[in-house]
Amino acid sequence: MPVEMTVKGLMLDPNTHGPIVILKDAASERALPIWINMAEASAIASQMENIPTARPMTHDLLRNVITNLDGQVERVVVSDIRESVFYARIHLLVRGEPVVIDARPSDAIALALRTRAPILVEEHVLESAEGSDTGTEPSEDERLQKWLEGLDPDALGKYKM
Repeated sequence: MPVEMTVKGLMLDPNTHGPIVILKDAASERALPIWINMAEASAIASQMENIPTARPMTHDLLRNVITNLDGQVERVVVSDIRESVFYARIHLLVRGEPVVIDARPSDAIALALRTRAPILVEEHVLESAEGSDTGTEPSEDERLQKWLEGLDPDALGKYKM
């Protein structure tokens, strides 16, 4: 059963300095960090901050194409995790017909924010992510887990929601 989550914010990994989008389940207070690329972090941040752009960004273009083809984004689902790689699906309704598109979670999240579609995560993904081995030393995993658990909303700065 998928769990609805919201984008809590964007952070930088304290070890790699790469961007992480933090999804949070309001009901159980579980957090899911997903490491993403800088371009998608920028697309997510610009939407969270309502920063206008002179020209449509890729995710704006995708939203416009879907809308102009009489479609709508019903939901996005982070559907799987394999070898520490997350997978997502964008669920569309196009002229009354369901369409499911494979996507990177970062792109799906950026599109969901632009269309105000719900973001869902499959329960098995949450469970796998909690116990997954990212290839780092156990002390690094423990340190990152404590860091994520201790997130202070004020630490999210301008990216908090």
